[in-house]
Amino acid sequence: MWNRIGGQCSHIFTPIAFLDRRAHINSLQAIASVEETRAEFSPGDPEFSPSDLHTHVQAPTQLRPATRPSARVLLRACRPQQWSKNLLVLAAPCAAGVIDQPGVAAQVAGAFLVLCLLSSATYLLNDVRDREQDRLHPRKRSRPVAAGELSPGAALRVAAVLAFVGIASATAITPGLGAVACGYLALTMSYSLWLRRVVVLDILAIAAGFVLRAIAGGVATDIYLSRWFVIVTASCAIYLVVGKRYAELREHAGSDPVRATLRRYSLGHLRLTLLVAAIVAVGAYTGWAFTRPSHVVWYGLSIAPLVLWLGRYASLIGAGAGQAPEEVILRDRTLLALSVAWAFLFLGGVYVGR
Repeated sequence: MWNRIGGQCSHIFTPIAFLDRRAHINSLQAIASVEETRAEFSPGDPEFSPSDLHTHVQAPTQLRPATRPSARVLLRACRPQQWSKNLLVLAAPCAAGVIDQPGVAAQVAGAFLVLCLLSSATYLLNDVRDREQDRLHPRKRSRPVAAGELSPGAALRVAAVLAFVGIASATAITPGLGAVACGYLALTMSYSLWLRRVVVLDILAIAAGFVLRAIAGGVATDIYLSRWFVIVTASCAIYLVVGKRYAELREHAGSDPVRATLRRYSLGHLRLTLLVAAIVAVGAYTGWAFTRPSHVVWYGLSIAPLVLWLGRYASLIGAGAGQAPEEVILRDRTLLALSVAWAFLFLGGVYVGR
């Protein structure tokens, strides 16, 4: 009987002994791994701290990039939510009243696609350059390059392909659009590599990108762009960019701003710039509206929603929004309603009675 009990007990304790032996071996391996790491960080080194040891062991597993990123990861890295800015290519054809022509619509769609390709190439370059800083940001750390889902080398290769296809496609549509595309790419790349660190020029560079988007729509469709059109577009672009800087500076008030150039801006100066940009935009738009050869009433009435739109956006910036202008514009119902009202009156002046 005791032999049977002893046999059963041996069956029970044998797996336990085996697990205990494996645990003992694993613990020895863990100790060896720690000792190897300690050999790299001498305790006598003034730069050494226990947190350094933990970071050294954990960091490689957290930031290991995917060898073959999925299509979804690549699409996220291209930031499709930012492509709404490229809808500015519609401005000139709509103002000229030719957007409903099939040939023009195809050219505008091509220009939109070109700008999406070029802007995504720039975003990829930005993400590679800012990946270390983005990992410390509460929102930007989820970007594929910062999160380790897309390697920097793969991101740069995709950016090069997008840039090449974008320039080639623009040139195929019309040589003029190819020239504008080259200028846009040169501007955005210069911003990523240099202009972003220069006060005032960083604002003007981003605003110029908006203006080039609007110009691309006119060049692609061979539409003359008046000085009023360029002034209003540039003023509104500066208004949005300054609002973004204002919101960023407010968020980091009392602490070191994430963006280095913000240290050299002040809330007072940015508010003044916002006011000047709004006044210039409204003044130029009013001058354009009341010099139209026909349908002055429609254009004149469209001034009201424009003024209210700028005022509403200013109030949202004062409440803490504005760091992502495209999100603010697309999510605020009042801004959307004013946008629809302005478009209705503006297009009414263009198309009614034609």
